[in-house]
Amino acid sequence: QGDDGALTTEHLQRMANDVNFRDAIRNTLVLLVLIVPAQIVLALVMALLVHSRIKGHRWLLYIYAIPLAISDLAAGILWLSVFTQQGYLNTVLQGLGLIKGPIIFLSYENIALVFAAIVVAESWRATALVLVILIAGLQLIPRDYFEAADLFGANRIRRTIHVVLPLLRPSLQSALIIRTIFAFTTFAAVFALAGRNLPIVYGEAYNWYTLSRDSHVAASYALVLLLMAGTMTVFYLRVLGVGKEQLGR
Repeated sequence: QGDDGALTTEHLQRMANDVNFRDAIRNTLVLLVLIVPAQIVLALVMALLVHSRIKGHRWLLYIYAIPLAISDLAAGILWLSVFTQQGYLNTVLQGLGLIKGPIIFLSYENIALVFAAIVVAESWRATALVLVILIAGLQLIPRDYFEAADLFGANRIRRTIHVVLPLLRPSLQSALIIRTIFAFTTFAAVFALAGRNLPIVYGEAYNWYTLSRDSHVAASYALVLLLMAGTMTVFYLRVLGVGKEQLGR
């Protein structure tokens, strides 16, 4: 709506003509493709380690859950101290003699390293959320299935592929959808590590609302986020084969 309350597409057009619009869409999708699969796989491996009840598995769970107590921005600032030119990573690499001079990880001239730093920071911060969902799903699997697999001589890998993954499918679906929705709103880590050099949809909505004082264009960016998240959710539900019976439960 415009200032006079009438319906208008003016603000959508201003958003579409924004110099950062296309880059924001592209960068948001790239981060989605990089972050979500990495976190799902990492969380699955961590959940299987905890569920295997190896020695010290309880401590593993506590260690994995530490990032849940840290805010998004605090996590971004923490990793900023790691990846800056005089940060911990360069200090360690130089101390080991692996590099002669500091590497500039967060330079716009090497955008791949910026993406890598954001993926590492966001994976460390939010993988625990996926982990909690998967551990809950693993605990719902009856022990009889594992005992039957052992009886038929299945090793750990075959048991995971043929027993755990099929029975864990509902939890994986939930984790995938929830993490994808949250990935669209990734902002603090991007803001801390890249500033405005890496525009994303959520960040542009924030900038238009706080810096440009234009809530209409900011709302247009928020609408784009809603459409992207909704589209991906419907895509997952169809591709992963979630039936009407499951949706009604």
